[in-house]
Amino acid sequence: MNDTTPTRPRSGSGDDILDAVLIGGGIMSATLGALLSTLAPDWSIALFERLGEPAAESSHPWNNAGTGHSGMCELNYMPDASDGAKAAGIADQFALSRRFWSALAHRGELEPDTFLTPTPHVTVVFGDRDIAYLRQRYATLRALPAFAQLEYTEDRAVIAGWAPLLVRGRADGEALAATRHTAGTDVDFGALTRSLLPTMSAAGNAVRMRREITGLTRGPDGLWTVRGRDLDSGRRFRVRARFVFVGAGGYALRLLQRAGLPEVRGYGVFPLGAQFLRTDNPEVVAEHHAKVYSQAALGAPPMSVPHLDRREVDGAGALLFGPYATFSTRLLRHGKLTDLFTTLRPHNIVPLLAVGLRNVDLVRYLVTELLASPRRKFAQLRRFYPTADPADWTLVQAGQRAQLVKPDREHGGVLEFGTELVTGADGTIAGLLGASPGASIAPSIMADLLERCFPGRRHEWAPVLAELLPSAGSTTEAAS
Repeated sequence: MNDTTPTRPRSGSGDDILDAVLIGGGIMSATLGALLSTLAPDWSIALFERLGEPAAESSHPWNNAGTGHSGMCELNYMPDASDGAKAAGIADQFALSRRFWSALAHRGELEPDTFLTPTPHVTVVFGDRDIAYLRQRYATLRALPAFAQLEYTEDRAVIAGWAPLLVRGRADGEALAATRHTAGTDVDFGALTRSLLPTMSAAGNAVRMRREITGLTRGPDGLWTVRGRDLDSGRRFRVRARFVFVGAGGYALRLLQRAGLPEVRGYGVFPLGAQFLRTDNPEVVAEHHAKVYSQAALGAPPMSVPHLDRREVDGAGALLFGPYATFSTRLLRHGKLTDLFTTLRPHNIVPLLAVGLRNVDLVRYLVTELLASPRRKFAQLRRFYPTADPADWTLVQAGQRAQLVKPDREHGGVLEFGTELVTGADGTIAGLLGASPGASIAPSIMADLLERCFPGRRHEWAPVLAELLPSAGSTTEAAS
């Protein structure tokens, strides 16, 4: 197990031995960096990011919806209206995130107002079949503590009070229903990431931008050699580390493959991008104070549920509608067209082909989305907002997601629409694969990582962990 005694690096040379190296400058590495810097203040830790600033990929506020995924409005977490287990689990995980942020705020290390805005979460559906589904979903969730305050209505006047843009201009005879939870949030994960990194720096740990990691090798002494390149000077560098976390988004699988990690044998990735319609028109923005989700189209991936979101970024409000699926062989928004091909291995070809053959509806959906005209895309917005004016809206590119493909004995391969933490057998390396609801539940994921990779530290770290990641508390507790 990874429980060796830590030592500070000596000189910054390639002979340094770091206690932990974190690859990637997004919310995952920032969360783990803040945790480790607090739990083990004598450890030497370095974070490396290939871009010029942190949170420039999936954690960037315009590359995600910032919903603060809590299961309150996301129908994709509950395809069976009578089974609320997954929604409840995600609600509990997000509640832990809020308690973690609150704990750091009480320590003076975070200011929640800079990244978290109270924003009701609303679900709206249209037509008799989906209304029956939503009515059952509401009945199921209301019985669970996390959703005790969930509201349901089929009354247009009530819905207009919750989200007036949904009702204005809609045909009188059209049936619709909605739920609302007023304890929802909008989260600027970019601002949160930047707020977490000073906790690392204050502990004397390094946060390095423009450093691209190119390889990982484990030596006979059990230490990892992390190789990289300074993108400004072009110089190569290497450091050695007792523990490595790969939080590099779409590049994570490629680095874990290069590390020779047997746990990712057979794994592949399927890249999906997204576009959104965005408006900054203050008159329109002022009328919508909610995040409104609905049902995904037939064959659409679960992460593609349409939503009309209020966003608060850098103190300014905006509305986003989407997503509209895009496809590219890039695995990061700032990646290369060759990215996908660098992850292909003889052992993951069969799972990838099997996923393609078994997901014809998904392929059909992607083709339809790619061929959709601007007029057709705008018609989808008007399903939510009937009086929307095209002059107010601009189509913008959002982030890139590398959905996980896993080998499966029965089907050859399966496409996963979640987030998976992969750890080496001895706990000296871990990586995060997949997508939503990752950012929202980063503290829960990192708590799992600490348990799996540092079991020998459990007793030593218990008092501080009880403060940072308290298990008690309401699932609707706000960071404050």
